[in-house]
Amino acid sequence: MKVFVTGGTGAIGRPSVAALIAAGHEVTALARNDQKADELRAKGATPVRGSIFDTAQLATLFAGHDAIANLATALPPASDFANLAAWKDNIDIRTRGSACVVDAALKAGVPRVLQESVSMIYRDRGDAWIDEDWATDEFPMARSNHAAEASAQRFTAAGGTGIVLRFGWFFGPGAAHSEEFLSLARRTGIAMMIGPPRTFVSSIHVADGGGAVAAALRAPAGGYNIVDDEPLTKRDYADAIARAAGRRFYLRAPGRLALIMGDNTTSLTHSLRVSNRRFRDLTGWAPRFPSARDGWKAMS
Repeated sequence: MKVFVTGGTGAIGRPSVAALIAAGHEVTALARNDQKADELRAKGATPVRGSIFDTAQLATLFAGHDAIANLATALPPASDFANLAAWKDNIDIRTRGSACVVDAALKAGVPRVLQESVSMIYRDRGDAWIDEDWATDEFPMARSNHAAEASAQRFTAAGGTGIVLRFGWFFGPGAAHSEEFLSLARRTGIAMMIGPPRTFVSSIHVADGGGAVAAALRAPAGGYNIVDDEPLTKRDYADAIARAAGRRFYLRAPGRLALIMGDNTTSLTHSLRVSNRRFRDLTGWAPRFPSARDGWKAMS
């Protein structure tokens, strides 16, 4: 297939471009500057200049492609996660940008659009498993993801194949916040545990996320959870970070204190034991790192 990627030099974009090329697809990707263009070219992709907010320009660039993978984001550093104002650019990309991508894809006659989203928009379900039929939640930081998903659904309603990929917490090389967590644990002995210790977090190594993007080219329209096989409790997740940092003695933080931030940390403090079974069964995809224990160990 000829696949156009937005966000091809981001945390999930890099491994996605690599996975698509490894699978034999021809990849074109947006590049914001010469450095990004050189990076894409070195991986075997064709870089092009353009704006995710320019529908007419995108339609011209999209022409002749079989699929669009919209992976563009602008996540703030981990230290600003609780500050809603720091998410302004990411919100704009997920709302206005995703709408422009879908409008351009429809105009260009592209048959398939993949849209990045997150599994953190699900409602808290304690220790019960969550599949794609479980209800999502409404809180300020979830709104832009709902908007992005609505754009993909609008694409399907117009006759295309819209795919929503609800990723777990990213970690691994190139995922800036996970690199920050690892650095913090090495320097200070603090392993991040955001929420009560017995609540669950569902994560995905960026390499496995990239593989899922390539696998999604053979999935039917719909939304899918892209997470590893074994969600960990927040305590176990923090312990995996500490072990990767080589720490025998460490402090888990902020823990329950994160709850006092209210809506600003809802996406991180919910208990989300998310299942990837539907996507695995439909595509044959499987993560190389079955849990964050394995993935964090590979980062040590």
